[in-house]
Amino acid sequence: MNGGGNVVCVTGASGYIASWIVKLLLLRGYTVKGTVRDPVGKIIDMCYHAILKCTFMYIYCSPEDQKKTGHLLALDGAKERLKLFKANLLEEGSFEHAIDGCDAVFHTASPVTLTAADPQAELIKPAVMGTLNILKTCTKVSTVKRVIITSSMATVMFPKSPLKPNDFVDETTFSDPSVCEEEKQWYALSKTLAEDAAWRFAKANNIDLIVMNPCLVVGPILQPTLNFSVDVIADFINGKNTCNRRYYRLVDVRDLALAHVKALETPSANGRYIIDGPLVTTKDIENVLREFVPDLCITDENEDIDIISRTYKVSLEKVKSLGIDFTPTETSLRDTVLCLKEKCLV
Repeated sequence: MNGGGNVVCVTGASGYIASWIVKLLLLRGYTVKGTVRDPVGKIIDMCYHAILKCTFMYIYCSPEDQKKTGHLLALDGAKERLKLFKANLLEEGSFEHAIDGCDAVFHTASPVTLTAADPQAELIKPAVMGTLNILKTCTKVSTVKRVIITSSMATVMFPKSPLKPNDFVDETTFSDPSVCEEEKQWYALSKTLAEDAAWRFAKANNIDLIVMNPCLVVGPILQPTLNFSVDVIADFINGKNTCNRRYYRLVDVRDLALAHVKALETPSANGRYIIDGPLVTTKDIENVLREFVPDLCITDENEDIDIISRTYKVSLEKVKSLGIDFTPTETSLRDTVLCLKEKCLV
């Protein structure tokens, strides 16, 4: 599949990863139907017939709307080939207009936080129900040939037998929900349950499903505000190690976005794809950032409270088979800092 003439849907289109997916899709000639919780203006959808194409009119635009979606509307090709729709993960059927007529769907929308007062309401319910809402809609749209879901390495790193240093993980490694719950890893639990629900539903309904499992994602941002993963780097710039880890694995958002698009364009693509970076220490990150903040000294007073030893070994052969050449971690970190400085976010 190539972009010319093809229509795809990207859920959560204004988000960090999704914005880069949208950018690449537009550059490759796709028409993109993106969903956001509050798109630019109120969209009037005039559908008189199933055989008629929908037309759209933006009748109101507030500053808040522009802040959420202005970076999307400014992308090359957006004026001609990007349409935005309002949709809610918990509202069944709210994605139907966006998915209608699409050849493929990229589902990226899911809450991201490591702390939640009510994990069920804040993380688990929207992750699981949102995923099933998307897939159920796809079963009603005969044009959809493939669905690509953005999951996480969180669905890999908490197996029933805890990972030990130098343990090997690959696409067959799955987190155990009971372990996530016992360790109060609520984000990992939400992603694990959502991915499990997706695979079960896809198998039962003969959906061509692909799942991407990235580690912590860094690199330049397109949106005007900080997201969770890049905020981790912003904290480092401010001398804080808020995740209380000694070891990190980072992947560049541009590599991840390309992997999503390649998964669509490669007919033989299938199953899960681990997208993980090399092991780096807090000191490694500090050394790169000191180029921009010469007097940087990252506080590291706490013991590593992360239950998983990040010195596991990982196979990246499957994702590399899509033609992905990984950006060096140092380059990703430098580009992240330059972007944050340019946007006055640090």
